[in-house]
Amino acid sequence: MRADARKNRDHLLATAGTAIAEHGVDVSLRDIARRADVGLATLLRHFPTREALLDALLRTSFDELTAKAGALEASNSPEDALVSWLRDCVAWTTEYRGVTVLMAAAIEDTESALHTSCVTLRAAGARLLTRAQAAGAARTDIDGADLFALVAALAWLGDQPSLAPQADHLFEVVAHALVTNPGRTGTG
Repeated sequence: MRADARKNRDHLLATAGTAIAEHGVDVSLRDIARRADVGLATLLRHFPTREALLDALLRTSFDELTAKAGALEASNSPEDALVSWLRDCVAWTTEYRGVTVLMAAAIEDTESALHTSCVTLRAAGARLLTRAQAAGAARTDIDGADLFALVAALAWLGDQPSLAPQADHLFEVVAHALVTNPGRTGTG
């Protein structure tokens, strides 16, 4: 890719990230193009569909969260790694309003551009959960799919203006219910 094309693509992604954080994943592509000071055709040349734009925008974050799971697994206790990763996932999904709906749909839709990234992210969380369960540090009656659903539910709280003030407290409640020895974690 030419340097100017890469610069335009990066600018479109940054603009889309800001627009989605402010207005949610259903923000108009035309609005994103306008904010980026380009025509809609330019946006569509780089990202022919909304899903392609979201995939490019979100894949980097998914990859970072997946890598973070590996780093936490290598350097933290099982329960601390699990709770820390859960907190980071919830914080990230709260940043992009409405992304949890896309993630839930993409994980079931093998044709979705986001499917592989979502499956990989869920697997990273499942590994942390399984490790904590094997160490006797987490409930054994949930699995990776349940953990992924908890991320979505906790992020949804942050998207609701009337519930957002309770989101941190409710995260702590869920984290303490998830790990079997919450006094050992840094959850509060």
